[in-house]
Amino acid sequence: MTSVWIHAALAGTLLAPAPVDKEIVSFLARTLPDGPGGTVAVVRDGRLVHCAGFGLADRERGTPAGCETVYDIMSITKQFTAAAIMKLQMMGKLRTTDRISAHLGRVPADKRAITLRHLLTHTSGLGDLGDDYVPVSRDTMIRRALAAPLRQAPGAGFRYSNLGYSLLAAVVERASGLGYERFLATHLFAPAGMTRTGYVLPRWSPGDLAVEYDRRGRRQGRPTEHPWAKDGPYWYLRGNGGMLSTAADMYRWHRALEGGTVLSRRAKTEMFTPRVLTDRRERHYYGYGWGIVPRTRLGRVTEHDGGNDWSFGQYARFTGRRVMVFWITNQAYSTGGWNLEDLNGQLTLGLAERA
Repeated sequence: MTSVWIHAALAGTLLAPAPVDKEIVSFLARTLPDGPGGTVAVVRDGRLVHCAGFGLADRERGTPAGCETVYDIMSITKQFTAAAIMKLQMMGKLRTTDRISAHLGRVPADKRAITLRHLLTHTSGLGDLGDDYVPVSRDTMIRRALAAPLRQAPGAGFRYSNLGYSLLAAVVERASGLGYERFLATHLFAPAGMTRTGYVLPRWSPGDLAVEYDRRGRRQGRPTEHPWAKDGPYWYLRGNGGMLSTAADMYRWHRALEGGTVLSRRAKTEMFTPRVLTDRRERHYYGYGWGIVPRTRLGRVTEHDGGNDWSFGQYARFTGRRVMVFWITNQAYSTGGWNLEDLNGQLTLGLAERA
């Protein structure tokens, strides 16, 4: 592989210029359509071998996408919430087997059996309540969640619930005494060297953030231009999505997970254990905030994607080969044109193979 890269000894340091791999550039040119903007990062054996943008992060200003472009990583956020729960367990503040009543107070009879593990694995039976940008407080979200009917009995099976991860974010706050983002920044991001990940704590400049575009190419704005509270998203989004980050920081997160910087080996083993089958044909499981495919042609994969009406991203770690792939776009869909979500498997595996 022909690769030009600079890798710093400290995980929190990425020196310019960012690495560019010629084979990956050629693969992307053959695979991606013209039009969308985005960023791709690929890691092999702890080294960042490619981190570069494609297309424009802001079409109106002509700003190219790059390694340090800030994106809404959407549901990839869930792995940070899961890691926060594991960190609190390491600190003796909770156990994943705790019933939610231990941290959220009195709950109705139909929800008394729900544990933190049920929330982590999407087996609580909870559904979702409202749009991401509805201005709802933490306590209102909790009250409405506990009053809502269950879609199935706790533990009966996998049913994806964003609301469950918002409840976990509330548990993080109550168990730690810190705001959700502040806890992540202090106990996860800072030890990992991640200075460009968060909701509002990083000092974003407007030009740092990618603009999102809908299926017709119409500007939908930057993530922070949607309705948010002063300290981040409202509580139908907080904890389950909306985190802002860069490809360079997602590389640092991978490095932290490979080592013991953030979580103990025991915590990571629990987090990455396949716990519930989500796709029998693909043999896809869910752990805590991560999808897990035990066997692929490239070995075991732990991954999570994220999407909204406009954008899409994927974060995949091929742990047996020490390969990480992160790619994200600010326009995933084009009417009569492309659908990058449908290209996810081809794109992710193709990038991993070239690592």
